[in-house]
Amino acid sequence: MGEIASGVWHWRAAHREWQPGQTWDRMVSSYAIDTGDDVVLFDPVDPPAELRERASAVVLTCPWHRRDAPELGLPIHVPPPDPPDPDPVRGEVFRGGETLPFGIRSFEAFEPNDLVLYVERRRAVVAGDTFIDLGDGLVVHPDWPGPGVTVEEVLRRLRPLLDLPVDLVLPAHGDPADRAALERALS
Repeated sequence: MGEIASGVWHWRAAHREWQPGQTWDRMVSSYAIDTGDDVVLFDPVDPPAELRERASAVVLTCPWHRRDAPELGLPIHVPPPDPPDPDPVRGEVFRGGETLPFGIRSFEAFEPNDLVLYVERRRAVVAGDTFIDLGDGLVVHPDWPGPGVTVEEVLRRLRPLLDLPVDLVLPAHGDPADRAALERALS
């Protein structure tokens, strides 16, 4: 775990459901961000003890990124579940276009419950499955848009991020990146 910018922490851990042959790396990224009044964990897998102790909430970028969130005993903010989900994550549901109490804005990406988040206080974009880095730089994952959604549609939905002051891009599948990487990914 390391503090990659003031009030922003990153760590990597093995995803328990990963299987050989999947189109993403076994090691996934999680983040903690100090939003001013709260320390929020994003898509956490095995969060370090010092961050668990400081955290006041968990925010998921998509409901299937439940990972360790339910076991942490913290309030959870989660996009709507996939129907029919027999075991949805219990928490405060939010949707694209909404702003969470922590000053986090949400943008719809691949589908209505796959969201990209903007944390204004830290000028950071947090992305679950939308952005991925498989070794050639940050891209919109070409194979993961929802049914009937094209990569071009996802790019159109997310281009408003370029109107915001962004310093960091924090993907779950890859290492932290910068604004230039976001600009390339959305071009």
